[in-house]
Amino acid sequence: MNDLFGAGGRKSAEYTAKDIEVLEGLEPVRRRPGMYIGGTDERAMHHLVAEVLDNSMDEAVAGHATRIELELDAEGAVTVSDNGRGIPIDPHPKFKSKSALEVILTTLHSGGKFGGKVYTTSGGLHGVGLSVVNALSDTLHIEVAREKQLYSQDYARGAPTSKLKKIGSAANRRGTTIRFTADKKIFGTAAHFRPERLYRMARSKAYLFRGVEIRWKCAPKLIKDGDETPAEAVLHFPGGLGDFLSASLEGRKTVTAMPFIGRADLPERQGRVEWAVAWPVDEEGFLNSYCNTVPTPEGGTHEAGLRSGLMRSLKAYGDLVGNRKAAQITAEDVSGGAVMLLSLFIKDPQFQGQTKEKLATVEAQRLVEASIKDHLDHWLSEDTDRARDLLERVVERAEERLRKRQDKDLARKTATRKLRLPGKLADCSRDSAEGTELFLVEGDSAGGSAKQARLRDTQAVLPLRGKILNVASASQDKLAQNQELIDLIQALGCGTRDKFDAARLRYERIIIMTDADVDGAHIASLLMTFFYREMPGLIEKGHLFLAQPPLYRLTQGGTSIYARDDRHKDELMATAFKGRGKVEISRFKGLGEMPSSQLKETTMDPGKRILLRVHVPDRYDDAQRKDARKTADLVEQLMGRKPELRFQFIQENAPQVRDIDV
Repeated sequence: MNDLFGAGGRKSAEYTAKDIEVLEGLEPVRRRPGMYIGGTDERAMHHLVAEVLDNSMDEAVAGHATRIELELDAEGAVTVSDNGRGIPIDPHPKFKSKSALEVILTTLHSGGKFGGKVYTTSGGLHGVGLSVVNALSDTLHIEVAREKQLYSQDYARGAPTSKLKKIGSAANRRGTTIRFTADKKIFGTAAHFRPERLYRMARSKAYLFRGVEIRWKCAPKLIKDGDETPAEAVLHFPGGLGDFLSASLEGRKTVTAMPFIGRADLPERQGRVEWAVAWPVDEEGFLNSYCNTVPTPEGGTHEAGLRSGLMRSLKAYGDLVGNRKAAQITAEDVSGGAVMLLSLFIKDPQFQGQTKEKLATVEAQRLVEASIKDHLDHWLSEDTDRARDLLERVVERAEERLRKRQDKDLARKTATRKLRLPGKLADCSRDSAEGTELFLVEGDSAGGSAKQARLRDTQAVLPLRGKILNVASASQDKLAQNQELIDLIQALGCGTRDKFDAARLRYERIIIMTDADVDGAHIASLLMTFFYREMPGLIEKGHLFLAQPPLYRLTQGGTSIYARDDRHKDELMATAFKGRGKVEISRFKGLGEMPSSQLKETTMDPGKRILLRVHVPDRYDDAQRKDARKTADLVEQLMGRKPELRFQFIQENAPQVRDIDV
């Protein structure tokens, strides 16, 4: 009884058959526009233009139109015109009192794209696009030029206000022209068509189909100050997505000199796919995807196919060249930071929602993935230099992803523990980094001498135990567990890889100070490899130096001169000590055996020492790219995982060796 009567015992309102409404014609669109165009805001209003423009693009893609005109006039009305076949104007066989044109404009789910005979691929599939535009327009005027005759008809809010009229000859004209104004009762008085949005829409359509020319025109008074949208433009891009990519990059440096651009027909005449991909150095990327020239901002199966195809190809290439780190690559590692453009044309695509913002066709993923992988396999094999550069970039992203995961786990474990500087670090007393130096020395013995010789205000010393880990051949797990490198990273304070921040560097100069022998040279090379791989920005900004400690001390009477190496010693014997009698020559066993006063005088005193700045070419600068590649190759050859490359280097360079320090 409580379900039938309220608290007062009165019977609730009756619910009978007369309460059931049946909305006919275009009334459902006007009652619930959000179901058809995604809302009633300004964004949804621009979707009306996209629907009309898509119909003209379908004519162009089908090979029946070569030119489309898009105009925004001073009254805020939009006109879209094409030179296609023109909408049929003869009586419709089912609605004999109406022309096919009127049926298309006033009846939902009507059009020529259901059977697949008129359009192989098309953006409009549900047969509601043009009728929805008509329903939500205050006024709509349409002209059709067919069989050398021109016809016109007028509409208001979805209903015809005139009959279809033959208005004259059209001997030199063909196609459809639609001019409409959006209904302010639906979208509000504040909503307006924006020139910049319409121009971008037209330009993207021209990029997507290289066989069409789109002529843009806008009333100059509608273009705001500071808006670079042209009042008139002819948009035609024979390079398709390649032209789109070039315009998007705007001269930015990329990992590979040439982008990955291509197109392919899908098997069994199912359509075609076109793509353009580049990897900017700054890693500010985006992905724009389209299906049958319709933007799919929410992605879908074709985007999944693109990412998967790129990943599978790079993994296979990494396996081919023996790069074991490639096995950890994910699709996000490949696509993250990349600029990617994808255009797919297929029959009967399935979208989520009438606004077609996400592609749901399952088969699209397999078709796109296969095409992308096959072409990227060939693209990588054509140029091993660019293949290696790209693989290195993607592997770096994969390692950084794994490192972040480890850091997050570590942060959870040590959230309550305060980070401290390494205990072995003898820090300088100056608070700011300006004018300060950190000496990296080999072992506690050399560290003791350096700590006594340093200027405490500006010079810090960090002893490292023996030879550090070779990061070029070690895994990220080993690097994360190596205490010497952890101490070094903490002392510098600037982070590694994408976390590197030069502003946080605690010292102005980082000076590698090792013994002047082969062991010292090996330790210096290991440290330079660490900085090259983990903190390249530190080298690029000129913070890394090599100290030049002496190997010999030459004494004759009260004169002592230090020699850096054997060649320098022989030069001094032939010049400074020539004809001066017996010269006492002593060789330093290491920095730890050198008195602190001599270490200061020869190697650490800013007024007397010699420092070598470490420099590497910019691998993303076109002028330096070749030299940078040679540097990367040399580091990989001498420090990488493959001993056979080092053996090859020794064989090739052994004949040039004259003196061997053993």
